[in-house]
Amino acid sequence: MAKKKMTFEDAVKRLEEIVQELEDGQLPLERAMELFSEGVVVSRFCQSALQTAEQRIMLLTAEGGLKEMIT
Repeated sequence: MAKKKMTFEDAVKRLEEIVQELEDGQLPLERAMELFSEGVVVSRFCQSALQTAEQRIMLLTAEGGLKEMIT
């Protein structure tokens, strides 16, 4: 079965779930480490997605690019 590509919103939701589980403090160390590792990966995905969006915004707004798209 093919994996669905994770969206930014899916990643943020997963990150919230991971944080909640870790904050609960009831996990065995090994599981906590697995979740922490997954959280680092998901966090990097979110950071990359935000940087890409920021770059797109900069390109659109540079030299009137956004104004040209609207008119």
